[in-house]
Amino acid sequence: MNYRKATVADVNLLMEWRKTQLVDEGIKADKDIDIELEAFFRKKLAAGSLIQLVVEEQNEIIATGAIVIYDFPPSYTNKSGKKAYVTNMYTKNDYRGKGIASSLLMKLVEEAQNLGITKMWLGASKLGRPVYKKFGFTETDEWMELEL
Repeated sequence: MNYRKATVADVNLLMEWRKTQLVDEGIKADKDIDIELEAFFRKKLAAGSLIQLVVEEQNEIIATGAIVIYDFPPSYTNKSGKKAYVTNMYTKNDYRGKGIASSLLMKLVEEAQNLGITKMWLGASKLGRPVYKKFGFTETDEWMELEL
């Protein structure tokens, strides 16, 4: 298996993977989000605030995972203020249960550490929760959301 960082040349592929992931998680594909996805991937990849890894086997993408880097005000528990949000974690059905997601997550943690980031967070799907818990992520009551 080959792990590599996605580039702007991969934008169309990343868009399709994201849409597949969302549908697989039970989200209804009732809107066209191509323009927004393309803008997101182009902007974040160019700015270096998205590190998207892809896993290939025999020139076929079999998994993907990413961190989006955000700047928050520094705090006593996070001096730099930088945090990495784990997203776009998705593995093809035939490759699940083989440790690929855990390996991807480890590589994303290394990327974050290389950038001096000490805090990571995520919103886990039901399928992903066991992977993240096993890795050491803990559930908190911190998050609240307002839908506008």
